[in-house]
Amino acid sequence: MNISVIGLGKLGAVLAAVMADRGHDVVGVDVNPEAVAAINEGRASVREPGLDEMIAWNAARMSATCDFESAVARTDITFVVVPTPSRADATFSLEYVLKATESIGRVLAKKTAYHLVVISSTVMPGSTGGEVLPQLERISGRRCGPDFGLCYNPEFIALGSVIRDMSTPDMILIGEFDERAGGLLEELYRTVCPNHPPVARMNFVNAELTKISVNTFVTTKISYANMLAEICEQVPGADAEVVSEAIGMDTRIGRKYLKGAFGYGGPCFPRDNKAFARFAESRSVDATLAKATDQVNSRQVQRLADRILAAMAEGDCVGVLGMSYKPDTEVIDESQGLTLANTLATAGCRVAVYDPAAMENARRALPDAVLFAPSMEACAAEADILVIATPWSQFRALQPAHLLPEGRSRNGRRPVIMDWWRMLRPADFEGVAEYIACGMGPAGEHAESAGKPRFAATGQFR
Repeated sequence: MNISVIGLGKLGAVLAAVMADRGHDVVGVDVNPEAVAAINEGRASVREPGLDEMIAWNAARMSATCDFESAVARTDITFVVVPTPSRADATFSLEYVLKATESIGRVLAKKTAYHLVVISSTVMPGSTGGEVLPQLERISGRRCGPDFGLCYNPEFIALGSVIRDMSTPDMILIGEFDERAGGLLEELYRTVCPNHPPVARMNFVNAELTKISVNTFVTTKISYANMLAEICEQVPGADAEVVSEAIGMDTRIGRKYLKGAFGYGGPCFPRDNKAFARFAESRSVDATLAKATDQVNSRQVQRLADRILAAMAEGDCVGVLGMSYKPDTEVIDESQGLTLANTLATAGCRVAVYDPAAMENARRALPDAVLFAPSMEACAAEADILVIATPWSQFRALQPAHLLPEGRSRNGRRPVIMDWWRMLRPADFEGVAEYIACGMGPAGEHAESAGKPRFAATGQFR
């Protein structure tokens, strides 16, 4: 098929490449000339594992332009993958979506052939049928159904694994105006996804509700696991990892996202959860669970900061490994590791940080007093207390030799490792460092003294 993709950001660029990789001719559209030039030169304009190679391999089937109308005019299906930023009230703005569909509508006025418009950006329930559809019909002077098609088709992806998530999704979600539009989009996906995922087809508003409901449910599991970890940390002999493994064996629950660790972050989970709660309130429903999920997540940085303070002595340096919100991306939106580093530095603690991909973004977001280490080893060698905040696979290579010289801190104590993702083998650091894991309760004989701070940094955390 001939496909146009409006928006060549972190999702649109990958969507265009995946479609081209399955044999379709794709033209990308963006207002950013640099993003357009990158595609035309056979390279990626955004960081995503495997994207450079995929674009280079499919360069003959990919092109890009800043001209919306020419791209839509020469294609059969148009995907709209533009930002829908959060407003002050936590709902999503349709500003960029409507700008894109305005341009599409002008082309539809001149086209005689059937054209399918697909909204892939995450929108509030009621948006596709309530605002996008009337605008397209008004500007084009044509009717949805006989003259053009409209679908809502959001992706369920995570940055760092977008190619895999788009190519082999758990499901395809299609909100359709009619059978013809949904059928054409399903036919396209049958050529794209080799794993043959189930396709859920429904009306616009059900699909819009499904998208934000999925993310809200996932965040609820994450916050539940973190609440369980908090409880286990106060119970001698308890281990949230053991409890979660057992809970996850129940098929009604499952193991995915059920791990006590740091809170969730990124450009989707936090805002989708807030938007879900706000939408519920607009319908006179108190979304108690969604709000509680957000409250639990919001206290995770403070919870770890308190543990750090309890382990600190005056003059100690805290090393934080992981500034991106998840591995395999440079994105720092709502990053818990970044927030932790900022919180500690603002409170007067000495802080060193390292991330394999997000250092430049972190430099722009953190105070000048923070030390930006050139490597994991350099960060570890600087730290009296070392925190693993993001589960980059590289951090599994941490060894006792990487810690402070001779395994001793500047204050005559062993360094402390706070492994908040349970990535390391505690036995490897026995006798060299004090190992503290997320969700692990104190040993019985030390239970009474657990949590009593030995040092309070200057400034207030709360």
